[in-house]
Amino acid sequence: MQTRKENRPEKLCETCAKPFTWRKKWERDWDQVKYCSERCRRNKNKLEE
Repeated sequence: MQTRKENRPEKLCETCAKPFTWRKKWERDWDQVKYCSERCRRNKNKLEE
């Protein structure tokens, strides 16, 4: 069964605070996903100015 785009769960990125939606590659690990991108994951300790 395919999930429609408007029904996909969303989270807020812990680094940039932008919303991002569920992706197929995160299917097994969705509960542990915290960042919207690799860039945000790498910059998690840097403060935004």
